Amino acid sequence: MSHPQLDLTLDQMLTSTRAVRKRLDMDREVPLDVLKECLTIATQAPTGSNAQSWQFMLITDPEKKATIGEYYRQAFEVYKTMPMSIHHLNKDTGDDNMTESQDRSASSADYLGENMGKVPAMLIPMIAGRTDGPAQEGVPAIIGQASQMASIIPAAWSFMLAARARGIGTAWSTLHLFYEREIAELLGIPYDDFMQVGLIPIGYTIGTEFKPAYRPPLETVMHVNEW
Repeated sequence: MSHPQLDLTLDQMLTSTRAVRKRLDMDREVPLDVLKECLTIATQAPTGSNAQSWQFMLITDPEKKATIGEYYRQAFEVYKTMPMSIHHLNKDTGDDNMTESQDRSASSADYLGENMGKVPAMLIPMIAGRTDGPAQEGVPAIIGQASQMASIIPAAWSFMLAARARGIGTAWSTLHLFYEREIAELLGIPYDDFMQVGLIPIGYTIGTEFKPAYRPPLETVMHVNEW
């Protein structure tokens, strides 16, 4: 069964799939069959060597969500003190639009830090193998790292787009990885064999209209043929 979708063009969906935190409806259940439909779409994503060595952990159990939420809250308290956190990054660019955007995002991130354990569902994308060990002899470490991430992130993003099309909000987060081993034990994930790469909160959105975010001019980040 295909679930109803929003009336969005592909470009509209790509430019309005935002990190949704404050507008997640915490009280509305997301049916498992809808999540399975989104994951079925996600597994059509490209993956290195067509290995398809991904796994996806859905979490809907209230106690497990609460435990993961508490790990996330603790990690978020550490993250807020880091120079690369959204609370500190891009604060002195002289770009008022950027500052305003960062302030809104920081407030949204704070909300998720306190409420991660209450979201209707979570998704942890995983990929076989680990990149935090020694590199294969004769192979630059960056190849292994890039290949591993490139074999799972397109699928995770496809899931997020499929969710958006169905009125469901998501956000990409990684802070739970401060406690990856503990969460692997909680969920029965074989830590040595599979690497968690993200924690995606899931919930129907309060309202379905989302707009493109502020971005600096393309010329500030684009290079053609040389730097």
